[in-house]
Amino acid sequence: MTEVVMPQMGESIVEGTLTKWLKKPGEHVERDEPLFEISTDKVDTEIPSPAAGTLTEVLVEEGKTVGINTVVARIDGAGTGAAAKPAGLSVTAAAAAPAPEAPAPAPVSAPPPAAALPVEQPPAEPTGPLSPLVRKMARENNIDLSKVRGTGAGGRISKQDVEAYIAQTAAPAPGPTPVAQPAPPLQAPPPVAPSIPYQAPSGQAKTRIEPMSTMRIKIAEHMVLSKRTSPHVTTVHRVDMTKVAKLRERFKEQFQSNYGFSLTYLPFIARASVAALRQFPLLNASLDGNNIVYHNEINIGIAVALENGLIVPVVRNADEKNILGLQRAVVDLATRARSRQLKPDEVVGGTFSITNFGSFGSLIGTPVINQPQVAIMGVGTVDKTPVVIDDAIAIRSICHLSLSFDHRLIDGALADQFMTKVKQVLENWSEEVL
Repeated sequence: MTEVVMPQMGESIVEGTLTKWLKKPGEHVERDEPLFEISTDKVDTEIPSPAAGTLTEVLVEEGKTVGINTVVARIDGAGTGAAAKPAGLSVTAAAAAPAPEAPAPAPVSAPPPAAALPVEQPPAEPTGPLSPLVRKMARENNIDLSKVRGTGAGGRISKQDVEAYIAQTAAPAPGPTPVAQPAPPLQAPPPVAPSIPYQAPSGQAKTRIEPMSTMRIKIAEHMVLSKRTSPHVTTVHRVDMTKVAKLRERFKEQFQSNYGFSLTYLPFIARASVAALRQFPLLNASLDGNNIVYHNEINIGIAVALENGLIVPVVRNADEKNILGLQRAVVDLATRARSRQLKPDEVVGGTFSITNFGSFGSLIGTPVINQPQVAIMGVGTVDKTPVVIDDAIAIRSICHLSLSFDHRLIDGALADQFMTKVKQVLENWSEEVL
C-alpha cells in the first residue's frame, strides 16, 4: 500500500488546496500518471502518482486545503507494499513515512495565566513553519504572532488565521473607554472586500451561482492586497515601433524555421525595459517597511493568460539574455503555464513585470502592480497609425506602453524618465536580433 501525500511545492509552501481528482477510487493508475491537481499560493499544477496500482482510498475531498505531507489517498498494487515511499511528491519530506498520529503540543495547557487574553488562549509562540506571506502580513499589520491561534496542521498559522485575527482586532471593542485600548492595525481587515449581496429585481430573475475557483480566489486576494498596499499611478507613452516591426518582419520566418517559435514584440520590449532598469534601479527595487531593497538581479515576470485566470512566471536574469534567449524563455514559460507544468520557484522572485494585453487587441491599460514589486509595464497592441513627421503625414507602427508604479517609492518624474529610456531604445533599435 502506497500513501500519497500533499507535496511541498517549494520552500515557502506549507499547505495546498486539492482542486480536482483526476482518478476515481477503484481506477487503475500508472506511476507518474497525473493523479490530482493542487493549487497553492504560488502555482496550480498536476501531481503525478508515486506508484502504479489501484486507487483504493481518497482521504481528502476536492476543494479542501491541507498541510504538506498530509496523506490524501492510498494506492494498492505495483508490488511495492508498505515500503513504497511517495517519491517525487514531497521535496522535503523525511525519509520515514509520516506518522499517523502527531503528538499533541504540550504547551497548550501549560502557559502561565499572566495577562492572558480573556477570549482565547493562543500558544506562547507560533507553532510550525511560517510562510513568507504570513510574516509579511504580520509585519505590515504590527501583529504579535504569539497571539494568533493557528488552525493549520500541528497548530501552524496560515494566512486565513492572520486575516481572522486582523478582523477580530479591528472590530470596535465594547466598553466606555476605547481610548485606553492599544491602537488597532492601520490596514483594512481582510484582503478581499466583502461583496454586496445581489438583490434580484421584482419578477422572475434568472441567475446562476457558482463558487469561485481557487485560482480566482487567490487572484482576487492578491489584487485587493496590491491596491491596498500601493498607491497606484499610471503613465502612458506612445512609442514608434516601426524599426522594431521591420526587424520582426524580416526575421520571424527564420525564427519559426530554426527554433520552432515565432518572433513577437515582447522580447524587444523586455530588452528595452532591462536597459531602463539598469539606468533607473529604483524601479527594480521593493519596499520592506521603511527600507528600500535594491535587487542585484533583473528578473522579469511575464503575465500569461490562462483559461481560468492569470499567472506571472519569471524570466530570471533577463539582463543576461539577448532577443533569442528572451523569446525562447517567454515561449517556454507560457507553454508550461498553460499545460500546468510550472514549478513554484518559477513564479516567485520577480523584480519587474510586463503584461501584454495588446495581444487581445487592447490599446491602453492600467495594470495592477505584482507585489512586492513597485512597477509593472502594460503593452498595448501595435497598430499602423497615421502620424505627423516633419509636417507630413506618415504611416507608422505605433504602440502605447503604460507603466503603473508605486507612488510611495517612485515619483512621476522618475517614472517618465524610465519610460523615455524604454521609448528611446525601441525607436532607435541598434542591437542584433540573431
